[in-house]
Amino acid sequence: MSPTAVIVLAAGEGTRMKSAVLPKVLHPLSGRTLVGHAVAAGRELTPEQLVVVIGHMRDKVAAHLAEVDPGVRTVVQEEQKGTGNAVRVALEALAADGIALDGTVVVTTGDTPLLTGATLKALAATHAADGNAVTVLTAEVPDATGYGRIMRGADGSVRAIVEHKDATDEQRAVAEINSGVFAFDGKLLAEGLAEVRTDNSQAEEYLTDVLGILREAGHRVGAVVAADYRDILGINDRVQLAEARRIMNDRLLDAAMRSGVTVVDPATTWVDVQVSYERDALIHPNTQLHGATVVGEGAEIGPNCTLRDTEVGAGAVVSNTTATSAVIGAGASVGPYAYLRPGTVLGVKAKVGTYVETKNAELGDGAKVPHLSYVGDATIGEGTNIGAASVFVNYDGVNKHRSTIGAHCRTGSDNMFVAPVTVGDGAYTAAGSVIYQDVPAGALGVARAQQRNIEGWVERKRPGTVSAEAAAAAKARTESAEAPEG
Repeated sequence: MSPTAVIVLAAGEGTRMKSAVLPKVLHPLSGRTLVGHAVAAGRELTPEQLVVVIGHMRDKVAAHLAEVDPGVRTVVQEEQKGTGNAVRVALEALAADGIALDGTVVVTTGDTPLLTGATLKALAATHAADGNAVTVLTAEVPDATGYGRIMRGADGSVRAIVEHKDATDEQRAVAEINSGVFAFDGKLLAEGLAEVRTDNSQAEEYLTDVLGILREAGHRVGAVVAADYRDILGINDRVQLAEARRIMNDRLLDAAMRSGVTVVDPATTWVDVQVSYERDALIHPNTQLHGATVVGEGAEIGPNCTLRDTEVGAGAVVSNTTATSAVIGAGASVGPYAYLRPGTVLGVKAKVGTYVETKNAELGDGAKVPHLSYVGDATIGEGTNIGAASVFVNYDGVNKHRSTIGAHCRTGSDNMFVAPVTVGDGAYTAAGSVIYQDVPAGALGVARAQQRNIEGWVERKRPGTVSAEAAAAAKARTESAEAPEG
Protein backbone atom coordinates (compact mmCIF):
# COMPACT_ATOMS: atom_id res chain seq x y z
CA MET A 1 0.00 0.00 0.00
CA SER A 2 1.11 3.54 -0.69
CA PRO A 3 1.90 5.57 2.42
CA THR A 4 -0.47 8.29 3.53
CA ALA A 5 2.38 10.77 3.46
CA VAL A 6 6.08 11.15 2.85
CA ILE A 7 7.56 14.04 4.84
CA VAL A 8 10.95 15.40 3.77
CA LEU A 9 12.76 17.52 6.36
CA ALA A 10 14.54 20.34 4.53
CA ALA A 11 14.36 23.41 6.76
CA GLY A 12 17.96 23.66 7.96
CA GLU A 13 20.58 26.14 6.83
CA GLY A 14 23.50 23.75 6.51
CA THR A 15 26.11 26.11 7.95
CA ARG A 16 28.99 23.76 7.17
CA MET A 17 28.33 24.19 3.45
CA LYS A 18 29.50 27.79 3.99
CA SER A 19 27.29 29.22 1.24
CA ALA A 20 25.93 32.76 1.13
CA VAL A 21 23.59 32.04 -1.78
CA LEU A 22 22.21 28.52 -1.33
CA PRO A 23 20.69 26.54 1.53
CA LYS A 24 22.21 23.11 1.85
CA VAL A 25 19.30 21.30 0.21
CA LEU A 26 19.62 23.30 -3.03
CA HIS A 27 23.19 22.33 -3.77
CA PRO A 28 23.31 20.37 -7.04
CA LEU A 29 24.40 16.78 -7.47
CA SER A 30 24.20 14.78 -10.70
CA GLY A 31 21.45 16.79 -12.29
CA ARG A 32 19.24 17.37 -9.26
CA THR A 33 19.46 19.31 -6.04
CA LEU A 34 19.83 17.40 -2.80
CA VAL A 35 16.16 17.96 -1.97
CA GLY A 36 15.28 17.11 -5.56
CA HIS A 37 16.79 13.65 -5.04
CA ALA A 38 14.87 13.25 -1.78
CA VAL A 39 11.59 14.22 -3.45
CA ALA A 40 12.22 11.89 -6.40
CA ALA A 41 12.88 8.96 -4.07
CA GLY A 42 9.78 9.75 -2.01
CA ARG A 43 7.66 10.05 -5.14
CA GLU A 44 8.50 6.43 -6.03
CA LEU A 45 6.31 5.35 -3.10
CA THR A 46 3.32 7.13 -4.74
CA PRO A 47 2.25 8.68 -1.44
CA GLU A 48 -1.11 10.39 -1.06
CA GLN A 49 0.74 13.45 0.24
CA LEU A 50 4.35 14.47 -0.33
CA VAL A 51 5.29 17.23 2.10
CA VAL A 52 8.57 19.12 2.30
CA VAL A 53 9.24 21.10 5.47
CA ILE A 54 11.18 24.24 4.58
CA GLY A 55 12.67 27.09 6.60
CA HIS A 56 16.01 28.64 5.69
CA MET A 57 15.77 30.58 2.40
CA ARG A 58 12.22 29.25 2.16
CA ASP A 59 11.30 31.29 -0.91
CA LYS A 60 14.14 29.82 -2.96
CA VAL A 61 13.39 26.29 -1.83
CA ALA A 62 9.66 26.62 -2.44
CA ALA A 63 10.19 28.06 -5.92
CA HIS A 64 12.56 25.25 -6.79
CA LEU A 65 10.16 22.56 -5.58
CA ALA A 66 7.29 24.10 -7.53
CA GLU A 67 9.43 23.78 -10.63
CA VAL A 68 10.70 20.23 -10.18
CA ASP A 69 7.54 18.69 -8.68
CA PRO A 70 4.43 20.90 -8.67
CA GLY A 71 2.56 18.28 -6.63
CA VAL A 72 4.76 18.81 -3.58
CA ARG A 73 3.16 20.53 -0.59
CA THR A 74 5.52 22.85 1.27
CA VAL A 75 5.15 23.62 4.97
CA VAL A 76 7.19 26.29 6.74
CA GLN A 77 8.95 25.61 10.01
CA GLU A 78 9.27 29.18 11.26
CA GLU A 79 12.02 28.34 13.75
CA GLN A 80 14.31 25.35 13.51
CA LYS A 81 13.38 23.71 16.81
CA GLY A 82 14.34 20.16 16.00
CA THR A 83 13.25 17.26 13.82
CA GLY A 84 10.28 16.45 16.02
CA ASN A 85 9.01 19.99 15.71
CA ALA A 86 9.42 19.89 11.93
CA VAL A 87 7.33 16.72 11.63
CA ARG A 88 4.71 18.10 14.00
CA VAL A 89 4.40 21.25 11.86
CA ALA A 90 3.84 19.06 8.80
CA LEU A 91 1.20 16.92 10.53
CA GLU A 92 -0.63 20.00 11.80
CA ALA A 93 -0.73 21.46 8.28
CA LEU A 94 -2.19 18.24 6.89
CA ALA A 95 -4.73 18.01 9.70
CA ALA A 96 -5.78 21.63 9.12
CA ASP A 97 -6.70 20.63 5.57
CA GLY A 98 -8.76 17.70 6.82
CA ILE A 99 -6.26 15.03 5.78
CA ALA A 100 -6.50 12.02 8.06
CA LEU A 101 -3.26 10.21 8.83
CA ASP A 102 -4.68 6.70 9.02
CA GLY A 103 -1.82 4.94 7.32
CA THR A 104 1.95 4.97 7.11
CA VAL A 105 3.93 8.18 7.33
CA VAL A 106 7.50 7.98 6.01
CA VAL A 107 9.93 10.64 7.23
CA THR A 108 13.12 11.33 5.25
CA THR A 109 15.65 14.14 5.10
CA GLY A 110 16.49 16.56 2.32
CA ASP A 111 20.24 15.95 2.52
CA THR A 112 20.44 12.22 1.73
CA PRO A 113 20.61 12.20 -2.09
CA LEU A 114 21.80 8.59 -2.34
CA LEU A 115 18.64 7.25 -0.69
CA THR A 116 16.74 5.30 -3.35
CA GLY A 117 13.07 4.66 -3.90
CA ALA A 118 13.79 0.93 -3.68
CA THR A 119 15.21 1.33 -0.17
CA LEU A 120 12.20 3.38 0.93
CA LYS A 121 9.84 0.78 -0.52
CA ALA A 122 11.61 -1.95 1.46
CA LEU A 123 11.25 0.17 4.61
CA ALA A 124 7.52 0.77 4.05
CA ALA A 125 6.84 -2.86 3.14
CA THR A 126 8.57 -4.22 6.25
CA HIS A 127 6.82 -1.66 8.41
CA ALA A 128 3.42 -2.80 7.15
CA ALA A 129 4.24 -6.53 7.24
CA ASP A 130 5.56 -6.47 10.80
CA GLY A 131 2.83 -4.21 12.15
CA ASN A 132 5.33 -1.87 13.76
CA ALA A 133 4.51 1.43 15.35
CA VAL A 134 7.83 2.69 14.05
CA THR A 135 10.35 1.16 11.68
CA VAL A 136 13.83 2.64 11.55
CA LEU A 137 15.98 2.53 8.43
CA THR A 138 19.43 1.50 9.59
CA ALA A 139 22.76 0.67 8.00
CA GLU A 140 25.85 -1.30 8.93
CA VAL A 141 28.76 1.01 8.24
CA PRO A 142 32.53 0.49 8.18
CA ASP A 143 33.05 3.37 10.62
CA ALA A 144 30.17 4.24 12.94
CA THR A 145 31.95 7.09 14.70
CA GLY A 146 29.54 9.92 15.42
CA TYR A 147 26.38 7.98 14.61
CA GLY A 148 23.63 6.81 16.92
CA ARG A 149 23.86 3.05 17.54
CA ILE A 150 20.89 0.70 17.17
CA MET A 151 20.37 -1.47 20.25
CA ARG A 152 18.18 -4.47 19.47
CA GLY A 153 16.36 -6.87 21.72
CA ALA A 154 16.32 -10.66 21.52
CA ASP A 155 13.31 -10.54 19.20
CA GLY A 156 15.08 -8.19 16.79
CA SER A 157 13.08 -5.13 17.80
CA VAL A 158 14.81 -1.84 18.52
CA ARG A 159 15.26 -1.26 22.23
CA ALA A 160 17.01 2.09 21.94
CA ILE A 161 19.09 4.42 19.80
CA VAL A 162 22.17 5.46 21.75
CA GLU A 163 24.07 8.51 20.55
CA HIS A 164 27.81 8.04 20.09
CA LYS A 165 28.74 10.46 22.85
CA ASP A 166 26.53 8.60 25.31
CA ALA A 167 27.50 5.05 24.26
CA THR A 168 29.62 2.64 26.25
CA ASP A 169 32.60 0.92 24.64
CA GLU A 170 30.45 -2.17 24.13
CA GLN A 171 27.71 -0.12 22.48
CA ARG A 172 30.19 1.69 20.28
CA ALA A 173 31.31 -1.67 18.92
CA VAL A 174 27.88 -2.01 17.28
CA ALA A 175 28.12 -1.24 13.53
CA GLU A 176 24.39 -0.73 12.93
CA ILE A 177 23.48 2.95 12.95
CA ASN A 178 20.42 5.15 12.77
CA SER A 179 19.82 6.83 9.39
CA GLY A 180 17.27 9.39 10.53
CA VAL A 181 14.72 7.88 8.13
CA PHE A 182 11.58 6.29 9.59
CA ALA A 183 8.22 4.77 8.80
CA PHE A 184 5.53 5.54 11.40
CA ASP A 185 1.97 4.61 12.08
CA GLY A 186 0.43 8.03 11.41
CA LYS A 187 -1.88 8.16 14.43
CA LEU A 188 0.75 6.88 16.82
CA LEU A 189 3.25 9.38 15.43
CA ALA A 190 0.90 12.26 16.27
CA GLU A 191 0.32 10.87 19.76
CA GLY A 192 4.04 10.40 20.38
CA LEU A 193 4.92 13.90 19.18
CA ALA A 194 2.44 15.34 21.67
CA GLU A 195 4.56 13.90 24.47
CA VAL A 196 7.98 14.97 23.20
CA ARG A 197 9.74 17.34 25.62
CA THR A 198 12.42 19.99 25.06
CA ASP A 199 14.39 19.45 28.26
CA ASN A 200 17.67 18.80 26.45
CA SER A 201 20.83 20.78 25.79
CA GLN A 202 19.46 22.19 22.51
CA ALA A 203 15.94 22.85 23.84
CA GLU A 204 14.62 21.11 20.73
CA GLU A 205 11.99 18.47 19.95
CA TYR A 206 13.77 15.31 18.79
CA LEU A 207 11.92 12.93 16.50
CA THR A 208 13.93 10.02 17.89
CA ASP A 209 12.28 10.60 21.28
CA VAL A 210 9.03 9.30 19.74
CA LEU A 211 10.58 5.84 19.44
CA GLY A 212 11.13 5.58 23.21
CA ILE A 213 7.69 7.03 23.97
CA LEU A 214 5.92 4.49 21.76
CA ARG A 215 8.05 1.60 23.01
CA GLU A 216 7.25 2.47 26.64
CA ALA A 217 3.59 2.51 25.66
CA GLY A 218 3.94 -1.13 24.56
CA HIS A 219 4.28 -0.66 20.82
CA ARG A 220 6.86 -2.44 18.68
CA VAL A 221 9.77 -0.53 17.17
CA GLY A 222 11.40 -2.39 14.29
CA ALA A 223 14.27 -1.78 11.90
CA VAL A 224 15.26 -2.45 8.29
CA VAL A 225 18.92 -2.58 7.29
CA ALA A 226 19.67 -0.78 4.01
CA ALA A 227 21.16 -3.11 1.42
CA ASP A 228 23.81 -0.50 0.63
CA TYR A 229 24.96 1.53 3.62
CA ARG A 230 25.84 4.42 1.32
CA ASP A 231 22.13 5.01 0.76
CA ILE A 232 21.87 6.77 4.10
CA LEU A 233 24.92 9.00 3.85
CA GLY A 234 24.02 12.60 4.60
CA ILE A 235 25.64 15.73 3.20
CA ASN A 236 27.01 18.22 5.70
CA ASP A 237 29.83 19.91 3.79
CA ARG A 238 31.24 20.18 0.28
CA VAL A 239 33.70 17.36 0.80
CA GLN A 240 30.81 15.00 1.49
CA LEU A 241 28.95 16.51 -1.47
CA ALA A 242 31.82 15.56 -3.77
CA GLU A 243 32.00 12.07 -2.28
CA ALA A 244 28.28 11.56 -2.83
CA ARG A 245 28.56 12.83 -6.40
CA ARG A 246 31.23 10.22 -7.11
CA ILE A 247 29.05 7.44 -5.67
CA MET A 248 25.99 8.62 -7.60
CA ASN A 249 27.99 8.88 -10.82
CA ASP A 250 29.38 5.36 -10.38
CA ARG A 251 25.85 4.04 -9.89
CA LEU A 252 24.58 5.78 -13.01
CA LEU A 253 27.47 4.58 -15.16
CA ASP A 254 27.15 1.05 -13.79
CA ALA A 255 23.48 1.01 -14.84
CA ALA A 256 24.37 2.38 -18.28
CA MET A 257 27.08 -0.20 -18.88
CA ARG A 258 24.85 -3.05 -17.77
CA SER A 259 22.24 -1.87 -20.27
CA GLY A 260 24.67 -2.19 -23.19
CA VAL A 261 26.58 1.12 -23.19
CA THR A 262 30.38 1.18 -23.43
CA VAL A 263 32.02 3.69 -21.10
CA VAL A 264 35.72 3.67 -21.85
CA ASP A 265 36.84 5.49 -18.70
CA PRO A 266 34.23 5.78 -15.92
CA ALA A 267 36.65 7.80 -13.80
CA THR A 268 36.53 10.74 -16.23
CA THR A 269 32.94 10.38 -17.42
CA TRP A 270 30.23 12.34 -15.57
CA VAL A 271 26.50 12.01 -16.18
CA ASP A 272 23.23 13.27 -14.73
CA VAL A 273 20.32 11.16 -13.55
CA GLN A 274 18.08 12.26 -16.45
CA VAL A 275 20.50 11.12 -19.18
CA SER A 276 19.28 8.15 -21.24
CA TYR A 277 21.05 5.83 -23.64
CA GLU A 278 20.31 3.18 -26.22
CA ARG A 279 22.39 0.06 -26.66
CA ASP A 280 25.84 0.07 -28.20
CA ALA A 281 26.39 3.76 -27.46
CA LEU A 282 30.09 4.48 -26.92
CA ILE A 283 31.25 7.12 -24.43
CA HIS A 284 34.91 8.16 -24.63
CA PRO A 285 36.96 9.71 -21.76
CA ASN A 286 36.51 13.23 -20.42
CA THR A 287 32.85 13.39 -21.38
CA GLN A 288 30.06 15.08 -19.43
CA LEU A 289 26.40 14.40 -20.20
CA HIS A 290 23.97 16.69 -18.40
CA GLY A 291 20.25 17.31 -18.17
CA ALA A 292 17.88 15.39 -20.41
CA THR A 293 20.56 14.35 -22.90
CA VAL A 294 19.66 11.32 -25.03
CA VAL A 295 22.31 9.16 -26.71
CA GLY A 296 21.01 7.04 -29.57
CA GLU A 297 21.90 3.49 -30.52
CA GLY A 298 25.48 3.13 -31.68
CA ALA A 299 26.25 6.82 -31.22
CA GLU A 300 29.83 7.73 -30.31
CA ILE A 301 30.43 10.60 -27.88
CA GLY A 302 33.80 12.06 -26.96
CA PRO A 303 36.48 12.39 -26.04
CA ASN A 304 36.23 15.80 -24.37
CA CYS A 305 32.53 16.48 -24.90
CA THR A 306 30.05 18.39 -22.74
CA LEU A 307 26.44 17.89 -23.83
CA ARG A 308 23.44 19.35 -22.03
CA ASP A 309 19.80 18.66 -22.93
CA THR A 310 21.01 17.39 -26.30
CA GLU A 311 19.60 14.61 -28.45
CA VAL A 312 22.15 12.51 -30.32
CA GLY A 313 20.77 10.30 -33.06
CA ALA A 314 21.70 6.71 -33.80
CA GLY A 315 25.17 6.27 -35.22
CA ALA A 316 26.15 9.91 -34.84
CA VAL A 317 29.76 10.76 -33.97
CA VAL A 318 30.42 13.74 -31.67
CA SER A 319 34.01 14.63 -30.75
CA ASN A 320 35.49 17.45 -28.64
CA THR A 321 32.18 19.31 -28.68
CA THR A 322 30.10 21.50 -26.40
CA ALA A 323 26.37 21.36 -27.12
CA THR A 324 23.34 22.79 -25.34
CA SER A 325 19.70 22.10 -26.29
CA ALA A 326 20.72 20.76 -29.69
CA VAL A 327 19.43 17.92 -31.87
CA ILE A 328 22.03 15.87 -33.74
CA GLY A 329 20.56 13.66 -36.43
CA ALA A 330 21.28 9.99 -37.07
CA GLY A 331 24.67 9.42 -38.62
CA ALA A 332 25.67 13.06 -38.24
CA SER A 333 29.25 14.13 -37.56
CA VAL A 334 30.17 16.91 -35.13
CA GLY A 335 33.60 18.26 -34.23
CA PRO A 336 36.28 18.25 -33.25
CA TYR A 337 36.11 21.60 -31.47
CA ALA A 338 32.53 22.49 -32.35
CA TYR A 339 30.02 24.52 -30.33
CA LEU A 340 26.32 23.80 -30.83
CA ARG A 341 24.20 26.41 -29.10
CA PRO A 342 20.46 26.20 -28.38
CA GLY A 343 18.19 25.74 -31.38
CA THR A 344 20.73 23.82 -33.45
CA VAL A 345 19.13 20.96 -35.41
CA LEU A 346 21.28 18.74 -37.60
CA GLY A 347 19.65 16.44 -40.14
CA VAL A 348 20.59 12.88 -41.01
CA LYS A 349 24.29 12.60 -41.89
CA ALA A 350 24.79 16.35 -41.57
CA LYS A 351 28.25 17.61 -40.62
CA VAL A 352 29.47 20.40 -38.36
CA GLY A 353 33.24 20.34 -38.40
CA THR A 354 36.28 21.85 -36.78
CA TYR A 355 35.94 25.27 -35.12
CA VAL A 356 32.33 25.76 -36.14
CA GLU A 357 29.75 27.49 -33.94
CA THR A 358 26.02 27.22 -34.59
CA LYS A 359 23.03 28.89 -32.96
CA ASN A 360 19.35 28.55 -33.85
CA ALA A 361 20.49 26.86 -37.03
CA GLU A 362 18.93 24.05 -39.03
CA LEU A 363 21.03 21.88 -41.33
CA GLY A 364 19.21 19.57 -43.70
CA ASP A 365 20.10 15.95 -44.37
CA GLY A 366 23.66 15.68 -45.63
CA ALA A 367 24.38 19.42 -45.29
CA LYS A 368 27.91 20.34 -44.28
CA VAL A 369 29.65 23.21 -42.51
CA PRO A 370 33.14 21.67 -42.41
CA HIS A 371 35.30 24.29 -40.69
CA LEU A 372 36.00 27.74 -39.28
CA SER A 373 32.50 29.16 -39.54
CA TYR A 374 29.68 30.78 -37.58
CA VAL A 375 26.11 29.82 -38.50
CA GLY A 376 23.53 31.79 -36.54
CA ASP A 377 19.80 32.06 -37.25
CA ALA A 378 20.00 30.13 -40.49
CA THR A 379 18.36 27.34 -42.45
CA ILE A 380 20.63 25.29 -44.71
CA GLY A 381 19.06 22.88 -47.16
CA GLU A 382 19.91 19.25 -47.75
CA GLY A 383 23.17 18.41 -49.47
CA THR A 384 24.53 21.96 -49.26
CA ASN A 385 28.21 22.63 -48.52
CA ILE A 386 29.21 25.84 -46.76
CA GLY A 387 32.76 26.97 -47.55
CA ALA A 388 35.38 27.51 -44.90
CA ALA A 389 35.51 30.75 -42.88
CA SER A 390 31.88 31.65 -43.56
CA VAL A 391 29.88 33.93 -41.28
CA PHE A 392 26.13 34.31 -41.12
CA VAL A 393 25.74 37.96 -40.15
CA ASN A 394 22.49 37.76 -38.21
CA TYR A 395 22.48 40.78 -35.89
CA ASP A 396 21.96 44.41 -36.89
CA GLY A 397 22.59 45.76 -33.41
CA VAL A 398 18.92 45.63 -32.45
CA ASN A 399 17.27 42.57 -33.99
CA LYS A 400 18.27 39.11 -35.16
CA HIS A 401 17.52 38.15 -38.78
CA ARG A 402 17.48 34.81 -40.55
CA SER A 403 19.31 33.55 -43.64
CA THR A 404 18.15 30.69 -45.86
CA ILE A 405 20.50 28.66 -48.02
CA GLY A 406 18.71 26.26 -50.37
CA ALA A 407 19.34 22.62 -51.15
CA HIS A 408 22.50 21.40 -52.90
CA CYS A 409 24.21 24.80 -52.87
CA ARG A 410 27.97 25.32 -52.95
CA THR A 411 29.06 28.46 -51.16
CA GLY A 412 32.62 29.76 -51.43
CA SER A 413 35.14 30.19 -48.67
CA ASP A 414 35.23 33.44 -46.72
CA ASN A 415 31.61 34.29 -47.48
CA MET A 416 29.46 36.56 -45.35
CA PHE A 417 25.70 36.14 -45.57
CA VAL A 418 24.11 39.39 -44.39
CA ALA A 419 20.65 38.50 -43.10
CA PRO A 420 17.92 38.49 -44.11
CA VAL A 421 19.06 36.88 -47.33
CA THR A 422 18.12 33.81 -49.39
CA VAL A 423 20.31 31.69 -51.65
CA GLY A 424 18.21 29.54 -53.95
CA ASP A 425 18.49 25.80 -54.58
CA GLY A 426 21.55 24.71 -56.49
CA ALA A 427 23.18 28.16 -56.41
CA TYR A 428 26.88 28.87 -56.00
CA THR A 429 28.58 31.84 -54.36
CA ALA A 430 32.12 32.99 -55.10
CA ALA A 431 34.90 32.93 -52.52
CA GLY A 432 35.36 36.17 -50.63
CA SER A 433 31.83 37.40 -51.33
CA VAL A 434 29.60 39.44 -49.04
CA ILE A 435 26.15 38.17 -49.99
CA TYR A 436 23.60 40.83 -49.05
CA GLN A 437 21.10 40.31 -51.87
CA ASP A 438 19.14 37.16 -52.70
CA VAL A 439 20.81 34.74 -55.10
CA PRO A 440 18.35 32.99 -57.49
CA ALA A 441 18.31 29.22 -57.80
CA GLY A 442 21.12 27.97 -60.00
CA ALA A 443 22.89 31.36 -60.14
CA LEU A 444 26.44 32.27 -59.18
CA GLY A 445 26.52 35.06 -56.60
CA VAL A 446 29.62 37.25 -56.75
CA ALA A 447 29.99 40.22 -54.41
CA ARG A 448 33.58 41.41 -54.28
CA ALA A 449 35.68 44.22 -55.76
CA GLN A 450 37.65 43.56 -58.93
CA GLN A 451 41.33 42.96 -58.20
CA ARG A 452 43.98 45.42 -59.44
CA ASN A 453 47.77 45.29 -58.90
CA ILE A 454 49.87 48.44 -58.26
CA GLU A 455 53.35 47.63 -59.52
CA GLY A 456 56.32 48.67 -57.41
CA TRP A 457 54.23 49.80 -54.42
CA VAL A 458 56.28 47.98 -51.77
CA GLU A 459 59.66 49.34 -52.88
CA ARG A 460 58.26 52.88 -53.01
CA LYS A 461 56.18 52.83 -49.82
CA ARG A 462 58.14 50.41 -47.64
CA PRO A 463 61.77 50.98 -48.52
CA GLY A 464 64.34 49.22 -46.37
CA THR A 465 61.99 46.46 -45.24
CA VAL A 466 62.65 42.76 -45.81
CA SER A 467 59.61 42.78 -48.10
CA ALA A 468 61.12 45.51 -50.25
CA GLU A 469 64.43 43.62 -50.37
CA ALA A 470 62.68 40.40 -51.39
CA ALA A 471 60.72 42.25 -54.09
CA ALA A 472 63.86 43.89 -55.46
CA ALA A 473 65.67 40.55 -55.59
CA ALA A 474 62.78 38.94 -57.41
CA LYS A 475 62.67 41.84 -59.88
CA ALA A 476 66.39 41.47 -60.51
CA ARG A 477 66.04 37.73 -61.15
CA THR A 478 63.22 38.38 -63.62
CA GLU A 479 65.20 41.07 -65.48
CA SER A 480 68.23 38.80 -65.64
CA ALA A 481 66.19 35.93 -67.02
CA GLU A 482 64.60 38.17 -69.65
CA ALA A 483 67.90 39.84 -70.78
CA PRO A 484 69.09 38.76 -74.27
CA GLU A 485 72.19 36.53 -74.43
CA GLY A 486 75.56 37.89 -75.72
